[in-house]
Amino acid sequence: MKKKSIVIGLGIAVGLFILFLIFFAFSIFVMQDGQVFKLGDKIAVIEITGVITDSKAINKEIIEYGERDDIKAVILRIDSPGGGVGPSQEIYREVKKLKNKKKVIASMGSVAASGGYYIAAASDKIFANPGTLTGSIGVIMEFANAEELLSKIGVKGYVVKSGEYKDIGSPIRKMKDNEKKLLQSVIDNVHEQFVQVVSENRGIKVDDAKGIADGRIFTGAQAKKLNLVDELGNLQDTIDAAAKIVGIKGKPVVIYPRKKGLSIWDMLFSEDAVSQIMNKLKIGYDLKYILPYAVK
Repeated sequence: MKKKSIVIGLGIAVGLFILFLIFFAFSIFVMQDGQVFKLGDKIAVIEITGVITDSKAINKEIIEYGERDDIKAVILRIDSPGGGVGPSQEIYREVKKLKNKKKVIASMGSVAASGGYYIAAASDKIFANPGTLTGSIGVIMEFANAEELLSKIGVKGYVVKSGEYKDIGSPIRKMKDNEKKLLQSVIDNVHEQFVQVVSENRGIKVDDAKGIADGRIFTGAQAKKLNLVDELGNLQDTIDAAAKIVGIKGKPVVIYPRKKGLSIWDMLFSEDAVSQIMNKLKIGYDLKYILPYAVK
């Protein structure tokens, strides 16, 4: 009886092991998010959407695709009104590095303005829809003065600071002229950096770039006439053009952005699977601080 139980137990264990091997083999041929693995040259799509407040996730994708030999071109699908100066510049820098390894083409969605255009400028080629809102080449820093409002309700503010400019932009007092001058110098410097990026990447003279870098927006059709955009077309047009540029014949294999959430692959094989699961179970919200100024 004992031998029979042992044999049955071993049979079950072997069966489970075989099932695991089959599942593992199947996983090897299925990419995350259920995309079937295929051999050959591929095109990867990286999405840059919403307000740009952080560069970590996007740069991780850029670096990952840059190291893959099967990825021959990367498309930046941009649908963003802009965002923080720092994150926009960090993504821009990684895109410039990626261009040394792959062809990079930007595809503009409904809007690719300000910091969104800043990133697009780093690519080899830019596609936009005729009605895409783009441009908005400029920098902005906004403050609110609630001094009069606070006085009406009997609230007074006091500041203890270590230096003259430490409370610059405080909402409880008016801004001094020397403070405005200091902040304007910061804005002007960042704006010059933006203009230089447009001039260098788009082959536009600095003076001509300055002429359109006053914060105004353009349609994709208008941007094309100004050499801010290369071609008019949608995402599929961009994919087709990328395939042609890198010499992929036939219908290209396209790797689209991963879906949000944990996939079976993530749960079993991802390096940070445990941390992802813990984050899913965590109750509460993470506070995000909005940057004081933005490429806009």
